[in-house]
Amino acid sequence: MQCEFAAVLSLLTEERAGVSVDSRTITPGDVFVAVPGEVEDGTKYIPNALANGARYIVCSEEALLPDIPADIGVCRVPRIREAVPALAEARYHTKTNTVRLLGLTGTNGKTTCCAMLEHLFTRLGEKVGVLGTISYRWPGHVEDAPLTTPDPLRLHAMLHAMEQAGCSTCVMEVSSHALSQQRVDRLPFAGAALTNVTQDHLDFHKTMENYFACKAKLFCELPKREKAMAINADDSYGRRLLALCPNALAYGFAESEHRQVVGTILQKDIHGLLLRMRYQGKTWDLASPLLGAFNAANLLTVQALAIECGVPIEDLGLLADFRGVCGRLERVPAGGRHVFVDYAHTPDALINVLHAVRDAGFRRIITVFGCGGNRDRTKRPLMGKAVAAFSDCAIVTSDNPRFEDPLVIIDDIMPGLAGAKDVHVEPDRRKATKLALSLATEPDDCVLIAGKGHEPYQIIKGVRTHYSDQEVVEECLSCS
Repeated sequence: MQCEFAAVLSLLTEERAGVSVDSRTITPGDVFVAVPGEVEDGTKYIPNALANGARYIVCSEEALLPDIPADIGVCRVPRIREAVPALAEARYHTKTNTVRLLGLTGTNGKTTCCAMLEHLFTRLGEKVGVLGTISYRWPGHVEDAPLTTPDPLRLHAMLHAMEQAGCSTCVMEVSSHALSQQRVDRLPFAGAALTNVTQDHLDFHKTMENYFACKAKLFCELPKREKAMAINADDSYGRRLLALCPNALAYGFAESEHRQVVGTILQKDIHGLLLRMRYQGKTWDLASPLLGAFNAANLLTVQALAIECGVPIEDLGLLADFRGVCGRLERVPAGGRHVFVDYAHTPDALINVLHAVRDAGFRRIITVFGCGGNRDRTKRPLMGKAVAAFSDCAIVTSDNPRFEDPLVIIDDIMPGLAGAKDVHVEPDRRKATKLALSLATEPDDCVLIAGKGHEPYQIIKGVRTHYSDQEVVEECLSCS
């Protein structure tokens, strides 16, 4: 039985059915959406959805369907990836959702900026939800995040749940994959910020132009074009985006021709940062325990977006007691040694975090790092080059090799380490960490363990096993 898309939307809006792209979660009367995936086609699971009680099937116009009973509604749509957000919006009444949704995009800094915004708005008395790399959380709910940005149905459902829980603001990491795959379509963003655009995910996007175009969609194409926008004017792609978004608030450490929050770093050392900001004739200072120029940039991002959202400048001082995020230049207790764990897994992120620890005044930097398998191979020598340039000792190891041979990944990294002062190769990450700790013999030595950050696992030959850099440091020290 053929049915119109409008009829399915009406059914969902009136809450007379649920909707899912996962046949296992279908209950009697629901709508099953057969989405073609990168690995498997959702049409394969239509029989299972019908067995679980699905009454409606939404699929692409060209989908080859199995035999479907005459009393089951079949709705064919020309663009299935556009249809899913529309179905989610109808089911969860997202158009009228009262939660202020703020999206953060960029290669680096999204997680930290979201946590800063969560801290700020919470200190201002709001209930805040967060959707990002580490977890999906709001008052009364927390769950691990398998994806930085989940699928449209999950996103709309969680925004609805936040409204039900009394949240007034949601801060959300928006990945380039999600923008490309239309996962965030029809979400009513009230604000957006761009941190930076540097090389990453070219295995997916192929070119930097494609990568930038995906980031720009959050500002130029998604709903509420009048939303609050903060864009990094120190970034070359940020300046291109500012030309497309003349009403956005720019921010940076260098003056630009745009309306801008201008920052100055007055102090950066092992104790943290002291910043001075200027905007529209006002000047204010902010002291922070965070290390490094990249965290100074994160603080500027958050302050600029907060200003655009109407937060008074006097309240920005509430960021002073934000102490950081798990796995983002996280200081690990190490019996007097200086050991940091960071999520840096791109060349630019490594350069930034290494600059931060160098500027803090450490005499010697020992860096443990690797590259993920089955991902952008072109960045591997660039990451080696970054470590060679800013470290005194490089220990090359495994990150998440996935289905690749760790030694092949290391071979790809090695050309970038040609100019390194001291290089060790140890594919076993646990042994590499133990080696790094044994080499840190002086009080002002620093060990940086990069790449995994908050992740409590390693993926080897497709198998995810428990592994935490923080726990391994503690284990190594307890056995020494």
